[in-house]
Amino acid sequence: MKQQIADLISVALDTLIKNGVLADDIQPNIMVENTRDKAHGDFASNIALTLAKPARRNPRELAQQLIDALPASDSLVKTEIAGPGFINFFVSQASTAAVINTILEQKAEFGRGLAKQDERVQVEFVSANPTGPLHVGHGRGAAYGASVADLLEAAGVPVEREYYVNDAGRQMNILGTSVWLRYLEKQGEAVTFPSNGYKGEYIFDIAQSIIDSDGDKYAHAISTVMADIPADEPQGGDKETHIDALIERAQTLLGEQGYAVFFDAALNSILSDIRDDLADFGVTYQEWFSERSLAVHGDVDSALETLDKNGYLFEEDGNLWFRSTEFGDDKDRVVRRANGQTTYFASDIAYLKNKFERGFDKVLYIWGSDHHGYIARMKAACEALGYNPDRLLVRLVQFAILYRGTERVQMSTRSGSFVTLRELREEVGKDACRFFYVARKADQHMDFDLELAKSSSKDNPVYYIQYAHARVCSVMRKLEEAGWSWDKAAGLEHLAKLDTESEKDLIVKLSKYPEVLTNAAVNYEPHALANYLRELANDFHAYYNANKMLIDDADMRNARVTLSEATRQVINNGLTLLGVSAPEQM
Repeated sequence: MKQQIADLISVALDTLIKNGVLADDIQPNIMVENTRDKAHGDFASNIALTLAKPARRNPRELAQQLIDALPASDSLVKTEIAGPGFINFFVSQASTAAVINTILEQKAEFGRGLAKQDERVQVEFVSANPTGPLHVGHGRGAAYGASVADLLEAAGVPVEREYYVNDAGRQMNILGTSVWLRYLEKQGEAVTFPSNGYKGEYIFDIAQSIIDSDGDKYAHAISTVMADIPADEPQGGDKETHIDALIERAQTLLGEQGYAVFFDAALNSILSDIRDDLADFGVTYQEWFSERSLAVHGDVDSALETLDKNGYLFEEDGNLWFRSTEFGDDKDRVVRRANGQTTYFASDIAYLKNKFERGFDKVLYIWGSDHHGYIARMKAACEALGYNPDRLLVRLVQFAILYRGTERVQMSTRSGSFVTLRELREEVGKDACRFFYVARKADQHMDFDLELAKSSSKDNPVYYIQYAHARVCSVMRKLEEAGWSWDKAAGLEHLAKLDTESEKDLIVKLSKYPEVLTNAAVNYEPHALANYLRELANDFHAYYNANKMLIDDADMRNARVTLSEATRQVINNGLTLLGVSAPEQM
């Protein structure tokens, strides 16, 4: 309907140009918005206000001329001028109700494809280090990223979902060494476990798997392992120096192949668990990209060569630095240390270059809010590589904080004291997890209320929305039990009978779905769709409670059931895009 009104305004503008009222080089930006107050009609436009100055006319006078020039339309009941020059449009009920037929014809396709474009967008999200199971903090990024990608795809944007596997670097070496130490412990050695090691139960499980396959092949006396190792923090030493020395000792005693057994066993076990966990959460990817592959295929060297060629690298104190301050960063960044090792940032630069070389027009990074300071340096790297920094997009996600009653649950992957995403899903269900995680704007603080998520009440938004869907399914079953059948054609024919305020409100709400979907997609805001579904469910429950469905008047019955079925379809469509099921019974 908005587009129809915009088209009518466009015709009116052409008429005024031909009549000399407006200059022929005028460039109007036609905006049509929903009104907030029904007394002001259904839609409004500020076109007269925006054109008044270039047209050198009073806005209200110009508004009247536009109204007079509007072509006849059965869709409009009347138009009127409001305030300083707004034009309000009152739409006929028949035109508003036409959306019901569209919904029932298009079904799952209703509202899709309105932002259709050829630009390929890559959405990279979660990308948690494979050093332990996903916890509830990761869940919000997973739900947000998946919903953003699904919304973009639904809006007609080509999308690819990617998980960046951090399978290189110090944290992975700490993980592999932690598994080896647990392996030695299981062999009967009295291991004092490092304070900076990974302590979760899953480390024991990985160690046991190596024992099951290789026995004591990699066993060493703890006295040999700990000989001359610097003291750990509890003994008055430095925990970082202590764990680094243990990593080096493990690599020396095990050799390259032996060390790889523990490193790969840890990586493969945890990564496999992450894949399964996310799949059960309704989150899948087209690509799992290995950080190690960047070094193997020369991407890191290539990226540094490009920066050097463009004049953005310099050496100081033996380190190689990137001049990121030239692009607004607060300081320059080391990309290769004096010992020849490249930094994490160097890998991130290479990864960014690799993304663009794969043909993506835009790359969307979804990071935890603690990565805020990383945005400037990545934008700097993007521009220094020769790419438009506007092609690099970042959205930050606040980690969800889980409460059991009034007690906050502390989470630490190292200590092993954390609640996993799998445990949360098992307790409250996938649907509640997926919806609760995206119900608030991603960069806003979120407390995850376990008791609310499990409750069967209208205060639980996901239950309330799903119940609206189930209610319509129940109507269909009861209709059949009463010996009636739904006559869709008759229902569409008699939609004009639906003239109560609750029915009109519901129809208008349904008509807004395509716009909500499109805006939620292009603005990367799935919470907007979640809020819409809550409002739609509320409007439906109000309508359902005020009007009997199963009545003897066949025309009215079919009209009400038709409206209900259209509502069910839109709820189903919206929940699907948020990764939430639409049950037929509750």
